[in-house]
Amino acid sequence: MGRQPARLASQAVAASPAEVSTVEAATSTASAAPSDTPAPTAPTTETPVPTETPSPTETLTPVILVGAGDIAVCGAPGAEITARLIEQFPGAAVFTAGDNTNELTTQPVSLKPCFDQTWGRFRERIRPAPGNHEYFYEGASDYFAYFGAAAGSPGQGWYSYDLGGWHIVMLNSECDQVGGCQAGSPQETWLKADLAAHPALCSLAIWHRPRFSSGYHGSDPVTQDLWKDLYAARAEMVISGHDHDYERFAPMDASGVLDPAHGVIQFVVGTGGVPGPGAIRSTHAGNSQVIITGVYGVLKLSLRPDSYDWEFIPEPGKTEGDGGSGTCH
Repeated sequence: MGRQPARLASQAVAASPAEVSTVEAATSTASAAPSDTPAPTAPTTETPVPTETPSPTETLTPVILVGAGDIAVCGAPGAEITARLIEQFPGAAVFTAGDNTNELTTQPVSLKPCFDQTWGRFRERIRPAPGNHEYFYEGASDYFAYFGAAAGSPGQGWYSYDLGGWHIVMLNSECDQVGGCQAGSPQETWLKADLAAHPALCSLAIWHRPRFSSGYHGSDPVTQDLWKDLYAARAEMVISGHDHDYERFAPMDASGVLDPAHGVIQFVVGTGGVPGPGAIRSTHAGNSQVIITGVYGVLKLSLRPDSYDWEFIPEPGKTEGDGGSGTCH
């Protein structure tokens, strides 16, 4: 129901008969006064100085970050479908959440037209993360060659950058390839130092294997200590792929317990183009809120210095979507 219009604060009040008589008597007395009685001087009214109307507060335009994981399979249409979704946001930063190419092959990723001719057209603005399929070819050597400095140091694959007031951390969940992800490992040690050096109000992380998932691969505890560090730093969200579906989780603490005030939201977005619906387990992971299968799509984030919006954008012709907003911790 709309709000009713406010009533006027002041209204005219009718005078009583006694008040009318008093006014009339005073008027008669004033008329009988000697003619040489000086007339009262009318009070001087100062012209009010106009008050300047304050200008409306400027609305900050959010920075757009858009992407997905599990993208290209040669001969399948999915990567081109999601690439066209990204084209709706020219100039937006683009992320990948691993398995940029999902081929079971030893050919270099840089030679695969299924990625290069689809998402490859955003190559100059992609911030990638590696997945397990990148390591099918000589320790992901062609992944690092294809993306160059944007992929971080070869042999590591973790790095961070700032975007629109946000601090964004890209991590490598192929832990057995990079000396582990546990506390004290090179990557975990780097993550703690990076978060301490960049105490941004808003931050997020992206890696391939989801810490929590209801999909085929399920929850992977290999990244537990990375999640713990991000929770301690009050990060807002983690984005992963690996399972070929879309899933959103409620904010969770370091142990996966619901924590609406300070928890980390997780998105699984393995919908970048790999064909076939993702299999979902009969028992969903705890705190799972939304699951979408059988749909290609991308996750769009609108990032402001103290808040954010998210939207899962499905392929044309599909209506399954998700969206919402949040405030940084």
